[in-house]
Amino acid sequence: MAQVHFKKTTRDSFFGDYLYQMVIPKNHFLSKLKEEIDWESFTPHLLPYYKGGAEYGNSPYPPSTILKLLFLSFLYNLSERQVEEFANFNLPAKYFLGLGVDQKAPDHATLSVFKDRLVKGAGLLPYDAIFKKIVKIALEKKIHFGDIQVIDSSSVPANVNILKDQDRQRKGQGKRDKDASFGVKKTVDARTPQGGKIKVREEVYGFKVHTSFNPESGITTSVKTTPANEFDGKLFTPLVKKDKRLGLKLKTYTADKGYDDGDNRFFLTENNFSDAIKVKDNRLKTKHNTHWRKLISNPVYRQATNIRKQIERSYADAKVKHGLNRARYLGQMKFAIQSYFTFMAMNLKRIIFLTNNIPFKNQTYVYAYS
Repeated sequence: MAQVHFKKTTRDSFFGDYLYQMVIPKNHFLSKLKEEIDWESFTPHLLPYYKGGAEYGNSPYPPSTILKLLFLSFLYNLSERQVEEFANFNLPAKYFLGLGVDQKAPDHATLSVFKDRLVKGAGLLPYDAIFKKIVKIALEKKIHFGDIQVIDSSSVPANVNILKDQDRQRKGQGKRDKDASFGVKKTVDARTPQGGKIKVREEVYGFKVHTSFNPESGITTSVKTTPANEFDGKLFTPLVKKDKRLGLKLKTYTADKGYDDGDNRFFLTENNFSDAIKVKDNRLKTKHNTHWRKLISNPVYRQATNIRKQIERSYADAKVKHGLNRARYLGQMKFAIQSYFTFMAMNLKRIIFLTNNIPFKNQTYVYAYS
């Protein structure tokens, strides 16, 4: 077997670790992130998708370097062009990437090639494997996971101007994003001009991200994506199954009324989980509602449903701080990549905070990207 070879860095030159140690505080978030996470351990998940396994041909950047650069773009909510500039002029970022001070970061085109290489090689499997590994790192570091788990979804608009897209289709051209669809985001109360009450459906054109979240640890453990018109209830059991494969010691699952489906409740019972899915109002209005009355009076149900809304804070952070308020790319496959990296970033922020008591601060130089 030939030897794997990558581009050499100048970390051992005069412009190497010595200067970094003089300038970068030891408690800087990116310093701790570099020290606490074995980034090279991700290489086996990435190397099979490099031509010849990086054993011949031009020396590529180490896969872990590209992974970390792409990760930074989601951590700091930067485009791939912006993160290239950020990494070139920000010393902690350059140190985190494992580059010398006088060395340029990979360009934004390299990030696109990296994403496409993995998708072409194995679809979303490499991204899912990396995401799982980060959750397992949290477990290895003895971060405490509570036994109550929350499942929910959030709608995310596609990277599409709907009016322009409709005009494009009227001219006989295809949709800008073939995977996006219209879906109901939420139903709100409204009043008619006559003063009456009506229900109005607020729709979104795009996708949904479905997650399983542990409120006590603040870690998102599983991620799946669908078009916006997908029924939430269908994603409940796949997310629970993904959690089970991680070996999490969970006892109770809770979710909103959109997941109140007989199959989901049966699945929880068959797998020895306590059922705390919110009960739909119409179940309580029937004559034979004894079972449902008993369920909602159960202390476990009450405790779980009371903390269920904590997942909404997770989605708010993902959208406000990490760019999940809109699809970054076109297509569900690329949206899934965005979702994986967004929650990877949030999970790693949480791991560093819980293990080192160091909060993340967005220290980008915003003026450089205006």
